[in-house]
Amino acid sequence: MFAGKTEELLRRVRRARIAGRHVEVVHHALDDRRGEGVVSSHSGQDIPSRAAASAAEILDLVADDVELVAVDEAQFFGPDLLDVVQRAADGGLVMIVAGLDVTFDGRPFDPLPALGALAERADRLTAVCTVCGQDAPFHERVVDRGDHGHGDALTPGAEHVGGVESYQARCRVHFAAARWRTGEQAPGATTR
Repeated sequence: MFAGKTEELLRRVRRARIAGRHVEVVHHALDDRRGEGVVSSHSGQDIPSRAAASAAEILDLVADDVELVAVDEAQFFGPDLLDVVQRAADGGLVMIVAGLDVTFDGRPFDPLPALGALAERADRLTAVCTVCGQDAPFHERVVDRGDHGHGDALTPGAEHVGGVESYQARCRVHFAAARWRTGEQAPGATTR
């Protein structure tokens, strides 16, 4: 989160349109934070979009003349997105997919790791740690209490769509420190 994934997706869509390509932008119906029918970045850039409630619905939204499909918030589509993207790409569509590859509790967020492994090109963007300013591949889920970002942890495992009010970017050091404070163990870590 906060790494500029949606901004990069929008940049690529705009460039494709400048080149005269027919583009369809799709987002998950679950994410309606900035209104219906729009994909927008945290910085306020936006573009019209169509909502799909499942990966299977994505290609149903695509007209015959579309050459490029851009999918935002891909993590919400789940593992079924992998087959949809592969089928579309094998059929000649250019697929641009943006989403989180790590969950708020530091685990791989399907389907992004698998999509990255099969893509011709995969760019991993990182945010800036809100504690120290280093690259931040992780995000901590918090509830804003109005105390400048030092909120209470939300219930682990609960599905939650949110932005700066709910999540903060963290480098590995500060992500691990937050997990240690709450008694959680980092993936792959051992106890003594």
